[in-house]
Amino acid sequence: MGGSSAGGRYDPGRRVHWAAETVRRLLAAGLATGLAVLAAGQANARPLRIMALDQCADQYVLALAPDAELALSPRADDPDSWMRRQAAGHLQVRPTLEAAIGFQPDVVVRYWGGEPRLLAALEKRGTRVLNIEDATDFDGISADIRNVAAGLGQVERGRRLEQAMRDKLAAAVPQAAATRPGAVYLTAGGFTAGAGTLVDAMMRAAGFDNLTEKPGFGAYSVERIAMHPPMRFVLGFFDMLRSDWRGPGRHPVVWRAAQGKTAAQLPAAVLTCPAWFAADGVAIMAKGRS
Repeated sequence: MGGSSAGGRYDPGRRVHWAAETVRRLLAAGLATGLAVLAAGQANARPLRIMALDQCADQYVLALAPDAELALSPRADDPDSWMRRQAAGHLQVRPTLEAAIGFQPDVVVRYWGGEPRLLAALEKRGTRVLNIEDATDFDGISADIRNVAAGLGQVERGRRLEQAMRDKLAAAVPQAAATRPGAVYLTAGGFTAGAGTLVDAMMRAAGFDNLTEKPGFGAYSVERIAMHPPMRFVLGFFDMLRSDWRGPGRHPVVWRAAQGKTAAQLPAAVLTCPAWFAADGVAIMAKGRS
């Protein structure tokens, strides 16, 4: 007779016990599977881990991925950092191989930072590295925003950041009939900027003619200012009182020449990185155009 026990007699208690044990095991297996799926989901759902290797990279990751798990550079909250207030409370580490091993980033963002040993190790480990290119105009900045935003999975946030930059630039454009006054850009360290630099693009966007004749960056001597003082100055980095405090740009001759002829003073924070806030520098210059 089916279902008989070893003694040849049917045992309903044993049958019930077997059924209960089977159900218990199935439930336990289902619970274990569910916990495993949940754990995997939690691991996949953790915030993206991003490491910034220099101050410029700090600006991009803070603007584009503020909700990610960030490791910023030691200069993220310096006075010349545009996003210094947003950097508060975030981890700051030196851009070294040891720091990268400890942080285990999913993505690394850099402009100039990162020692060769670190970059080689990141490449070997397959870590994505997003490079910010040295943009010399606003189209180049747009390309940087789009590249980093796409790499961080923040395309829409990047689109809004780029649009805000374009809106500020449009608001600074001089009227068609307005004259374009000439000006010379000068830093506290005594340097100027000619064609082919982002500063030149900023000056032109603000409605100025750049009077620096040579392309690129170069020294602008105190003697030249004394003999042929420019009609207007656009000063940069003069807010950094501890930087270049004995630089040529702070010479009394320059100070006297700039009196009443300074169209704008650009804070260091808009000049240290080819980023969207260069448009804020344009807006500052545009106010002093007349």
